[in-house]
Amino acid sequence: MAADPAIAHLLRRAGFGCGPDELAVFDQLSLPAAVDRLVDYEQIPDTVDTYRLTPGYLGTTSRGPLEPNTNINHARQRWLFRLVHTERPLQEKMALFWHNHFATGYNKVAGQLGGEGAARALAAKPSEDVNGLRGQYELFREYALGNFRDLLVQVSQDPAMVAWLDGDTNFARNPQENYARELMELFTMGVDYYTESDVYAAARVFTGWNLRRLRLPPDGDRYYTFLFRWDQHDAESKTFSFPIYPDGGKTIPARPAPNGLQDGIDLINAVAAHPATGPRLARKLYGFFVSEFKVPPEALIQQLATVYYTSGYDMRSVVRALLSSAEFQDPANRFARYSWPIEYATRLIKGVGWAGYSAASALTPLSNMGQVLFEPPDVSGWRLGTDWFSTGTMLARMNFASDLATRQKFSLRAAAESSAGTPEGLLAFMVDRLDPAAYSAQETNDLLAYINTDSLWTGSFAQVRDKAAGLAHLIGGSSAYQFL
Repeated sequence: MAADPAIAHLLRRAGFGCGPDELAVFDQLSLPAAVDRLVDYEQIPDTVDTYRLTPGYLGTTSRGPLEPNTNINHARQRWLFRLVHTERPLQEKMALFWHNHFATGYNKVAGQLGGEGAARALAAKPSEDVNGLRGQYELFREYALGNFRDLLVQVSQDPAMVAWLDGDTNFARNPQENYARELMELFTMGVDYYTESDVYAAARVFTGWNLRRLRLPPDGDRYYTFLFRWDQHDAESKTFSFPIYPDGGKTIPARPAPNGLQDGIDLINAVAAHPATGPRLARKLYGFFVSEFKVPPEALIQQLATVYYTSGYDMRSVVRALLSSAEFQDPANRFARYSWPIEYATRLIKGVGWAGYSAASALTPLSNMGQVLFEPPDVSGWRLGTDWFSTGTMLARMNFASDLATRQKFSLRAAAESSAGTPEGLLAFMVDRLDPAAYSAQETNDLLAYINTDSLWTGSFAQVRDKAAGLAHLIGGSSAYQFL
């Protein structure tokens, strides 16, 4: 862990824990400088994908070439690889946040676009795709701390989202309401700020926001892009219960159908600017970065909402203000949020090590823990907090810790050797390396008793090898390690 507990807390919340390489960088920084480094990540080259298949990095494996732009399980491996090795952790953390906020599931999208078409829609990297397609996850990386209003426009035209919420069947003669409802209820204002008539009006706004089906030449795999079909757009006026325009006007005027795309832009502008959207995003960010157990102070929520509106919906400004706040930095809020399975697995891999380990080996354990990337359970996303935990999912975490630790026993022995002259020294090294919440005196004594089991401690090769790995298993499977 970082020498400064405040920076260690920052790296757990705004990143995925602290590996040795990050420790060398962040231990040289003050807390404000560390916040700036995380938030202003564009100053650091986005080179993480170039490390794949390089010795010394987490493996990615498949029976043939790894094809993360067209194979969803390969895309999951690439995402985990990025989480472990990125030098821009807040970018990936926010991509995960947006993935849950705009929850979109692969299986349903695949039912409409086909397996490869859905993988492209969700995960294609433009620089690697033959047609420069940008998958939804790449959209979230691009707009991780960008302008929220602009992100809403992009999401509304994102092929995976259009398919997920049935926008490809939204025609003037029969408006499809799914996206209209979720735009207002889940993505922006919240359930208390719209009416059923607003849902129907919004569905009419988005008529014609459909998909174009194409094929890779010659006669290759199909793929999809957004298409505004003006001939399927309802060109009549639409009236809402809340203001659409700065002058208070609530009616989107009738306009020629070829110009009807502007209807959607007008509505997106309105919901981004709505007085409930800024506070709602602030509360969700508070739960993600600070604590999902505490009621956030209203003064902080209003402060963040003010930053949201005055900055023109700039999420970088909002997140910087949150990470710099006294509430975030309050020691009482350390280890005050349950880790998501992907956060837990990434942090443990970074702490324990990955020599000879593949991202593919983590996919089934992650599923057993209750989280499959690109497969949230429904449009409202994953159930968070204590809902991550059951007897089965906790057992899955413990089994993952055991398997990972066993595979890393030789590298852990080498890392711990200089600190393992005494049982207390070995335990201190492993606790510092993995950074769990503080153990009670009894828990500490139990871990020391484990080290001293079997024989008198001499610090031999075999003792350090076995006990360091055993401690990694016990710490990773302990309740103290489930919190960030």
